Amino acid sequence: TRETVEDVILSKRRFQYEEEIRENPLNYDAWFDYIRLEEAKGKKERIREVYERAISNKPPVQEKRFWKRYVFLWINYAVFEELDAKDIERARMVWRACLQNIPHKVFTFAKVWLMAARFEVRQCSLKAARQLLGTALGKCPKEKLFKGYIELEFRLAEIDRCRKIYEKYLEFMPENCQAWKKYGELEATLQEHERARAIFEMAVNQEVLDMPEMLWKAYVDFEIRLKQFDRVRELYRRLLKRTKHVRVWISFAQFETSINDVKRARGVFEEANDYFKSGSEEDSAASLKEERVMLVETWLEFETNRGSNKTVQKVKGMLPRRVRNKRLIKAEDGSDAYWEEYYDYIFPDEDQKQQTNFKLLEMARKWKTQQKMEED
Repeated sequence: TRETVEDVILSKRRFQYEEEIRENPLNYDAWFDYIRLEEAKGKKERIREVYERAISNKPPVQEKRFWKRYVFLWINYAVFEELDAKDIERARMVWRACLQNIPHKVFTFAKVWLMAARFEVRQCSLKAARQLLGTALGKCPKEKLFKGYIELEFRLAEIDRCRKIYEKYLEFMPENCQAWKKYGELEATLQEHERARAIFEMAVNQEVLDMPEMLWKAYVDFEIRLKQFDRVRELYRRLLKRTKHVRVWISFAQFETSINDVKRARGVFEEANDYFKSGSEEDSAASLKEERVMLVETWLEFETNRGSNKTVQKVKGMLPRRVRNKRLIKAEDGSDAYWEEYYDYIFPDEDQKQQTNFKLLEMARKWKTQQKMEED
């Protein structure tokens, strides 16, 4: 009969998987296939037996990459007990046993902690969920754990708890701009503007930050949303004391444009151009030239949209011409390797300077020739 044929096939596949795991008990893919086979059959005790045998084969090496598949066995086991077997206490035991097996002092799996906590939330046991996540942060604090814990408390509308976790988070990772940004945005969402501003102030004054540009932008955007335009200008001035990057200048000018203050925007472009113009005379000429090109092109776009024919022509006159040059590339031992072609930008003011220098050299040459003739 059909059932007999299916039983024969099932027996053969079981035998095949038993052979595979006898040869290599750490072949977790074989265990997964074996478990799927038993789950398709649907006998709970048989499924549990295979899960128990599988999780008894702990990786012999304490390296995370060898544990990933093993940990997924535990996760699947816990999910099976909760959703298929409907045995909540047994599912809780599986989660606890899984966490006990992981060597948290060497590495941890934030996913397991968070899934175990969410399991407790589904059982309406918030105290147990918080105890789990508190233990996790005490044993092995990780960014993913902090984020997951904050998300949990935020969904429960426990704002004070969110604040406390953010404080621990930032105590653990004070250089994390994303954490500072999210904390400030949380307070802004709650209309706690003074608290949000204080958080952003603390953030930008940290000695080390991993993504300061993102943090400053978040602070600026916060003040723009509140229409605190003088504060925005003050922030840009503070930022320009730290970095004169062209994108900061352009962002400053675009802010002034966005509030229809064309005069101030033009003033920012002029100030930036003066900086790059004087800076290009220094050793960093090559790096500043490209930034100056970007600035003038953005300025021209601004004048085209907001200026007059006169201002457009003025900025057009500042555009550089592109020339092809060659430079000698040195080998590692200091010898000449080859000549490389590259494009350079020559601004009109540089042309004038070169012409002036050429005239001075010409005058000096004439004077020297005249002196020589008088001596003769």
